[in-house]
Amino acid sequence: MAKRAAPEVNAGSMADIAFLLLIFFLVTTTIETDSGISRKLPPTDEIVDPPIIKERNIFTVVVNKDNRLFVEEEVMELDDLRQAAIAFLDNGGGEGEEACDYCQGKRDKSSSDNPEKAIISLKNDRETSYKVYIAVQNELVAAYNDLRDREYTRLNPMKGLTYTEAQKRYDDPRTTSDEKERLRPSLDEVKAMYPQKLSEAEPSKTN
Repeated sequence: MAKRAAPEVNAGSMADIAFLLLIFFLVTTTIETDSGISRKLPPTDEIVDPPIIKERNIFTVVVNKDNRLFVEEEVMELDDLRQAAIAFLDNGGGEGEEACDYCQGKRDKSSSDNPEKAIISLKNDRETSYKVYIAVQNELVAAYNDLRDREYTRLNPMKGLTYTEAQKRYDDPRTTSDEKERLRPSLDEVKAMYPQKLSEAEPSKTN
């Protein structure tokens, strides 16, 4: 009895199917990108007359080689850092032209005049662990975001968004250009109210 010939599989359309699947996944897949730590580098031009900064407008944060946190030369737990930074940034101790009418802090004369003048100075040791370094960075940035959230919600009650939510939507590549144009003025307004002035000093090396 003669053997039947095995039926051949028509693979002519397989390449077309694979190509269509490739296009489908390219169109529908969202690729996450690491944004990193956003920092503004100082200008390359040498400043002849650097501005005079009052000591009360500088909030010093130091992390030593043992990963201990010192804020204003006092030992502090990481969990307390955000609120301490908020109290400094939102103090509003200035008078006259340096007064802050939207600040809700204690208006302590020994602390910052206004958010525009307030600078957070961060310094770490070269032996500081990367995990602690990032955790400190996150808490300081979160302090700015909490204050921006408060003011964004107050100034834009009808949007139903916080600053962080609006910024995330603005940065989303899927957001249309028209919506970005609508979001930009309100985002810029709040950023100007609480500008992120986070200065990092050269890490020290403990002998």
